[in-house]
Amino acid sequence: MNHPQSPVALADQAAEAVRAVNHTTRAPGADWQYPSDAYSLIGTLAHLSRMLPQAITQALVPVTDAHQADRLTVDGGKDPDQAASSAVQTARVAIGRAQRLAEALDQVHSALSPLGYDTSADEFDDCPVCEAEDDGEVYPHCCGCGADGSGEHPDCTCA
Repeated sequence: MNHPQSPVALADQAAEAVRAVNHTTRAPGADWQYPSDAYSLIGTLAHLSRMLPQAITQALVPVTDAHQADRLTVDGGKDPDQAASSAVQTARVAIGRAQRLAEALDQVHSALSPLGYDTSADEFDDCPVCEAEDDGEVYPHCCGCGADGSGEHPDCTCA
């Protein structure tokens, strides 16, 4: 069993978090309905993917350390030098793909940046706090009128 803070346990937690994201984004909900929600999620996924190359590189440290110490064994009696080399080479491919994923997600993030939600419909005119504001801002938790993701309105009591 892995220690709760072991690299494997932490990666398991990250995988579980992504699984939960996949589950909760299947349908719109209170925290998942506006273009700004997609923008925020894609930005976070881009950040996550930018960290993968370092994690992959560091995941190989036990292998390279064992190989350098001449302690690496391979099932079936195969050559440890060849096995270590293969692991490093395929990890480099994975690192390159993770970097390309990060770049692609950054492009999606940029494409989502100008998108918003039309709040001109009558349904957004029901909040007396937001109607009283003269700053032109709308706020996400306030009666659904903040679809643009501009931030929380600290004085809103309509929720």
